[in-house]
Amino acid sequence: MNDTAPPPLIPGLSDIAAHYDAVICDVWGVLHNGKQAFLSAADALRRFRAERGPVILLTNAPRLADGVEWLFDKVGLPKDFYDGIVTSGVAARADLQRRTEGRATLPLFYLGPPRDNPLYHGLNLKLVPPDSAEVVLCTGFYDDETEKPEDYRGMLENFHARGLPFLCANPDMVVQRGNQLIYCAGAIARLYESLGGDVVYYGKPYPAVFERALAEIRSTAPAARTLMIGDGMETDILGAQRMGLDALFIGGGIHGEQLRQHPEALAELFQKSGVTARAAMPALVW
Repeated sequence: MNDTAPPPLIPGLSDIAAHYDAVICDVWGVLHNGKQAFLSAADALRRFRAERGPVILLTNAPRLADGVEWLFDKVGLPKDFYDGIVTSGVAARADLQRRTEGRATLPLFYLGPPRDNPLYHGLNLKLVPPDSAEVVLCTGFYDDETEKPEDYRGMLENFHARGLPFLCANPDMVVQRGNQLIYCAGAIARLYESLGGDVVYYGKPYPAVFERALAEIRSTAPAARTLMIGDGMETDILGAQRMGLDALFIGGGIHGEQLRQHPEALAELFQKSGVTARAAMPALVW
């Protein structure tokens, strides 16, 4: 396969499952859209887990694992099809803990909705207004259904003028919520970078969270041939390529509307991104 060729379309995970001993799977856009559970996807992973090997969920959600499972309960997704959950929120929390070592408190400005607050609970931090912060933690927008990144430009310019590091606990630019695409923390972080600001990203496509997921797999399957499943070209598929993992692209997630209107856009997506995948499917099924 050359670098610009689109992956072959397959009818189900069962077509390629025999080539792999473990799966790392994205959550948003593959298993649910924030409002609706994709039960056929859960069933596909349940079948893989029973017949082949472990399944680890890897998500850019700026939450801890129990926060991810809380949303599973909310949308009606079962919890019997995976062996573990790795989140960008866990990676962000670990770095915050490291940054507080050896000091009384770390003055931090938190940018994000209250639902993500558990990410920093119990750490040696002092939440302060923007003008008093030494570091910024961003998990998302205050109101992601009405706001745009430009709404934060003035605040970000102030952070940049003071040289503050901007910790982005969700590198995603957008996420699917029902039939809408909602901006994520990554969109604010990209704007801060465009201003010359220093951003630290946690999550896909960066290696650290993939290493966490692979470590969980190796604890039970040391030599596992691992497949990455995801709908994010710049996160799931790019991250898999950087890690030397095969990928299965799910076209019905954040690129779903584009591909429904223009099926030929699959080739354009892969050509533009410069990544490859083992195969593609509209939605994850067995």
